[in-house]
Amino acid sequence: QGEAEGSDQFAALVHSYGIPLVALSSHRFRRERSARSFNHVREEFDQEVLNRLADFSPNMEVLAGYMLFTAAEMCQRFNMINLHPAKPGGPVGTWQQVIWELIGQRAEEAGAQVQYATMDWDQGPVISYCTFPITGPEFDPLWEELGNRSVDGLKAAHWEDLPLFQRIRAEGVKREGPLVLETIRAIADGSVDMAKVEARAFAALCLNGEIESQLRTG
Repeated sequence: QGEAEGSDQFAALVHSYGIPLVALSSHRFRRERSARSFNHVREEFDQEVLNRLADFSPNMEVLAGYMLFTAAEMCQRFNMINLHPAKPGGPVGTWQQVIWELIGQRAEEAGAQVQYATMDWDQGPVISYCTFPITGPEFDPLWEELGNRSVDGLKAAHWEDLPLFQRIRAEGVKREGPLVLETIRAIADGSVDMAKVEARAFAALCLNGEIESQLRTG
């Protein structure tokens, strides 16, 4: 608690539903061990997470906004799904890295995907995805503002305040929640065969229709 507004809001929401909340600060964990980077304590941190979750038997775990890579034992113990802010075949890395890569490519489409989490970071089997255009009347003027400037130049001048950057991020964020929800729904009702997903023998679900319908109805 108290480390970030977003996680505080999430904790409050969990408490409001009466759901057990188990929290472990990776920042504090690293500082207490005087580790130079989280990589030096990753396995130790994951083991502590596993210890704290030992009394729970979840069917599935969702990594949404987790922002940490897990060690092998975590992947082996849990059936984890991971939200990644790019369409299949798109950029890897953090959402910031993804958006800058899209800008650098002068891409016409962005998206998000839900993967089965494996040790192949950001490259697990894709369960579901959505896409959306980043061209058209609302985007074209923002692209035109870039001129011929390089990504490095745009970062130096604007960083994340670049209007195009912010617009791509906003369009992605409003689809991420519905994507996770519809994916969990599809897994629960049997539309997704997780055994086939794990074997990379499942054709990923395109959930554009369901997500855009949710956005239209609010």
